Amino acid sequence: MTSSPAVSYYRATATPYASFTPLQGKVDARVAIVGGGFAGLHTALGLAERGVRDVVLLEREQVGFGASGRNGGFVFGGYSLGEQSLLDQRGQDAARALFRMTTDAVARIRERVSRYEIPCDLVDQGIIWANWFRDPAVLRQRQELLEKHYGAAWEWLPQNELRARVHSTRYYDGLYERDALHLHPLNLAIGLAGAAAAQGVSVHENTDVWQLRREGSRWRIETAQGSVHADQVVLACGGYLAGLKRQVDRAILPIATYVMVTEPLGDRINDALETRAAVYDSRFAFDYYRALPDKRLLWGGRISVRDRSPRAVQRLLMQDLLRVFPQLKGVRVDYAWSGLMSYARHQMPQIGSSGDGLWWAQAFGGHGLAPTCAAGDLLASALAEGDDRWKQFAPYGLDRTYRPFGYLGAQTSYWWQQGKDWFKTRLEG
Repeated sequence: MTSSPAVSYYRATATPYASFTPLQGKVDARVAIVGGGFAGLHTALGLAERGVRDVVLLEREQVGFGASGRNGGFVFGGYSLGEQSLLDQRGQDAARALFRMTTDAVARIRERVSRYEIPCDLVDQGIIWANWFRDPAVLRQRQELLEKHYGAAWEWLPQNELRARVHSTRYYDGLYERDALHLHPLNLAIGLAGAAAAQGVSVHENTDVWQLRREGSRWRIETAQGSVHADQVVLACGGYLAGLKRQVDRAILPIATYVMVTEPLGDRINDALETRAAVYDSRFAFDYYRALPDKRLLWGGRISVRDRSPRAVQRLLMQDLLRVFPQLKGVRVDYAWSGLMSYARHQMPQIGSSGDGLWWAQAFGGHGLAPTCAAGDLLASALAEGDDRWKQFAPYGLDRTYRPFGYLGAQTSYWWQQGKDWFKTRLEG
């Protein structure tokens, strides 16, 4: 499955930069990174910040081409695997340490944007989790769980306060996560690449890696016009499979999600939102959205094994938008696109090594901005300093997803959860 080539809002408003040249000839490196998304970029920059500049990063398209440059732009703590499941699986101390990695990553992204002066429209105004259902129990339970076991305090938003910020009768109470951000993800990726390159990392776009093999005690990477000999190799391709190591590729499902952006709404944006916080709701099959600096509304949602056309994405998401904000009927949609996320069966990132210099970071499952930053820090620290904190992800290995049958299971599971959301909504009236 390939993602739609349609121009996204992010690509249309990307920071202009001089493209990184394709790899030419033979190159020697301490570390080679395959994949120019957030996992690869944070690893490269983390290595450079630790004084390791003998690093080559190879990207088949442009930096941020995949999910890193197509997502909703939400930056917050946690993983695709929910906090209760993480606690049940790993216990208090391990779960808290894993969760802390992502909240630390939020702070690291905030700091890097400031330090490297990355123009990515960062809005440091938190994220609202709005309750689709009348029953407040799920919100109360999550609020208590986060504070008791993870040390994260989310503010309660009673219905009147929530509706003063989000003008929809669709929602009831909500929770406000103050320590969260939203931003222009493609411009963040471009900024991270520029910061890494300025510190000596060799970044190459339009460089398709077609072979990876062991050669003596090192690795050899072959591309269309060159090759890299490296001591260590990091595969960070997410849902855009490189086809280099079967056991790595077969451990994920590339799943599509959809995003659209409206025309500039001017003062009409206030008919829907009077908050600079981003918003998502409490269903399994949730909507997520945020106001953009030019007073457009970005709206995303749904997951599917189908990569739909921009017109089909627009049609589906407009139905979702009007269920929440019927007052925006008639607004024009200027951009609609899709992108591929990587999911693992265990719903946690796969961060690991085969022990012979090959590393991987993938399966961020739609929660990627903070976990990819955490993964990059873990790998950079491991490669530069021998830090073994990455082993905390050892229980979440390269479990096979059995494509194409895994797609059927994933879609069926999503439909089942979506049906439960629908049934609960109907019961509440």
